[in-house]
Amino acid sequence: MLYDFIMIDKNDRKPLYRQIYHSVRQAIENGSLRINDRLPSIRALSGSLSLSKTTVIAAYDQLCAEGYISNRPKSGYFVAADFENRPMLAESSNDYSNKENKYYEYDFSTKSIDSSVIDLAVWRKEIKNIINRSYLLTSYGDAQGEEALRHALQKYALGIRSVNSNMSNIIVGAGTQAVLYLLCSLLGIKKRVAMQKSSFVQSEFVFRSFGYEISYFESDEYGVTVSSLEKIKPDIILVNPNFSGNRGINMPVTRRLEIISWAADNDAYIIEDDFNGELRYSSHPIPCVQYYDPEHTVYIGSFSKVLLPSVRISYMVLPDRLMKEFYVHKPQINQIASKTEQLALAGYLNSGKMDSHIRRARRVYLEKSRQTLESINNYFPGAEQKFNETAMFVAVRLNSPVDRTAIDKKLEENGIRLMSSIKSDRELGFCFSGIPVKKIDEGVRLVSEIISEL
Repeated sequence: MLYDFIMIDKNDRKPLYRQIYHSVRQAIENGSLRINDRLPSIRALSGSLSLSKTTVIAAYDQLCAEGYISNRPKSGYFVAADFENRPMLAESSNDYSNKENKYYEYDFSTKSIDSSVIDLAVWRKEIKNIINRSYLLTSYGDAQGEEALRHALQKYALGIRSVNSNMSNIIVGAGTQAVLYLLCSLLGIKKRVAMQKSSFVQSEFVFRSFGYEISYFESDEYGVTVSSLEKIKPDIILVNPNFSGNRGINMPVTRRLEIISWAADNDAYIIEDDFNGELRYSSHPIPCVQYYDPEHTVYIGSFSKVLLPSVRISYMVLPDRLMKEFYVHKPQINQIASKTEQLALAGYLNSGKMDSHIRRARRVYLEKSRQTLESINNYFPGAEQKFNETAMFVAVRLNSPVDRTAIDKKLEENGIRLMSSIKSDRELGFCFSGIPVKKIDEGVRLVSEIISEL
């Protein structure tokens, strides 16, 4: 029977002993050969297949080394692995192979940016420049982030967001969630966090992983209120000053100073999630919160929308107290952000290309924001809107509830994708970061028509 399971192709480039090995292994794993079944002798198998004994011995030796078979002295080779009672491998009846890569004619999700904003040829050149310098890639990266990048980030963040820092206080990570994990490991467990409800769900996952108690602060038109902080008494305050308050506005300086004063008086830390702060285009950027108090504020910046979503590089600027804690644990920390991309980003920042890139991005997103707001006003008249400038989306609150499941199915059929983070039966999210400006009006119109039909 065994010979039926051994498939040998002498024209195949794969070594013959590996072909025997795989055939026997597969027969054992699929149950054709069971534990204690005897295998043919080396002489019998080599003669049957017209192969040398050395070839068969090499296959059997590998199977013995992995525990699939065993050699019993004076008795021969026997199956040693029992796969009869192993759990069945789950097989999905659905084909998801093309779902993630499906093309949407009208993509209002947050998963992409406008290809007209980034000059990919310039970015490829920076990547190629690092790859060609192979000596840079044959060692592990710095746990704190590459020195060249931290130096470039210090100048960049100071110039564009007024971040008050030395390069020695900057830590690089593979995305905002990754730097939050590291930050929480420095802050310790079981802290009390105050944050805006539904503002940053990924951060909530991190906080809960460390046993943090999460409370949602109250906001007025200018952002988090000090009175609500007094009620919560948090150890940590997470804010996004670019989108705060009931109206989603840029938090004014007076409110920023009030929060800073409260944090200093109560020995609390402010985590400033400055998501795309440099991309403010309809109003002039205000200096970051960290600029006014670097000792109680942790500044977090990212390049996911500023540059490319696939470049998973974020950074945080820590107060001196937390940097001392970081250096204690640095020997146990590995860097997970790509060293190649870190060095390429350093070159991109130092070349001045980022400055021109941001100017171009501001022009493009200003035009797209105006078109999105105009189209929503035309096709959803009277609906309440909330415009998030730096996150580049408009949330629309419908006048009456809809069957969201039926709506989403119809949108999918028509090649339309909305923001997945806004899923209620009264609210829709239109992110304009990735959709071309010429498709915005048509896309909003189709969404309106589908809702009207259903």
